[in-house]
Amino acid sequence: MPISFETGGLQQLDQNTWGDPKTRDIITLTYIDAVPDLPAPLEDEDTLRRRLTELQAEFGCLLEAHSITVNGQPALLRLEKFPLPDRESGLGFTAGIVVPKATCSAILKIMCPENGRPGAREAAVVPKVGFPNMFPPHPYAPEVRGKLPYNAADDMRWDSMFPGHALTRARAWIVHASRTAKIDPRYAALPAFTGPSAAGASGAAEASGSSGSSAATTAAASESAPTEAMPIASAPASPETMPIPKS
Repeated sequence: MPISFETGGLQQLDQNTWGDPKTRDIITLTYIDAVPDLPAPLEDEDTLRRRLTELQAEFGCLLEAHSITVNGQPALLRLEKFPLPDRESGLGFTAGIVVPKATCSAILKIMCPENGRPGAREAAVVPKVGFPNMFPPHPYAPEVRGKLPYNAADDMRWDSMFPGHALTRARAWIVHASRTAKIDPRYAALPAFTGPSAAGASGAAEASGSSGSSAATTAAASESAPTEAMPIASAPASPETMPIPKS
């Protein structure tokens, strides 16, 4: 596969899927042999974020999207939430890295299901910010109202209070993976992704949560099924994730 990553503590479930038996998080590694359906170039972060927010609203809610570099290659890091399809309550959180090329994509993602009492994180944050402030406008597209609302409790500043929460696990793992993953030199040498094709922009729904792949997350999004993640790891002493400079 074009991407390699640390698998310590994980159980390999099949050729491209790993699970964490402690958390029931799932990691998948996918190669898509097709022109990426990202809705905008990685350098146009504002447009990319807005379009992804609109697309993900149908399935849940986009929480974060960042243009980064992984092992020197331009990539998209994406984090979203969605209702767990096999439960009456509770959320799933998916974090993925898409490394797009002109005619293909490589996607590394983790899906973390909410364990324990659903809504515990949100309930604990209400007294700290006040209920009127719990549902601010989405930072990437303020007018968008999706299947799930953007919630103040989703902010990274609360992660330290909830180290075992699914969102904290997803965010911590993908940050660690983005800093430590390696890209196969043969894949790195392929022609770069420069923007969506005319036919591809609408397909970005794949990247959105429950449809399975994603434009921006090309395949980083099959979020319907619970996945398993690696244990939270401390930030390594390797190169930090670097934003892609805007043109």
